[in-house]
Amino acid sequence: MGNAVPKPATYEDLLQVPEHLIAEILNGELRTQPRPAPRHALAASALGGKLSDPFGTGRSGPGGWWILDEPEIHLGDHVIVPDIAGWRRERLPTLPDTAWIDRAPDWVCEILSPGTAKTDRVVKMPIYAIHQVQWLWLVDPVLRTLESFTLRDNRWTLEATLQDSDSVALAPFEAVPFPLADLWA
Repeated sequence: MGNAVPKPATYEDLLQVPEHLIAEILNGELRTQPRPAPRHALAASALGGKLSDPFGTGRSGPGGWWILDEPEIHLGDHVIVPDIAGWRRERLPTLPDTAWIDRAPDWVCEILSPGTAKTDRVVKMPIYAIHQVQWLWLVDPVLRTLESFTLRDNRWTLEATLQDSDSVALAPFEAVPFPLADLWA
């Protein structure tokens, strides 16, 4: 007898995960992780706040975006939960009434932590590329860095690496710069 091939996880499997965990289905595998640690949560909250007013509501900025924390996104067989995601309203005029969104975002941000960095880089980045997410930011609150990537010819191109208190003026949100230091404790 050979090794049995595990059957791909289903949305029903995901719904059985306790609510205190974040659950995703990536490449057919159900993956769970605890809620973020405080530094991770602070960086995500601060970044979402920096982007929401100028790009979400149009206060002191161009508007035109939906900026969401930890949205559940269905991309083919994947159920993926980035830390922050953004959709241009011209591509997603209204938010759906479902608990998830089935359209790839234009931009995603993953806040790296020791327990998620490998998955964010090795598993999620290729999924985002396959589904034509145009921009990806990776924020590391321990190293105090932000890496900005653009999708070109279905491959990620590193556009910039910022650190500590550098000014953040990166696509697609270059219109309203802010200090990276605002994300750190």
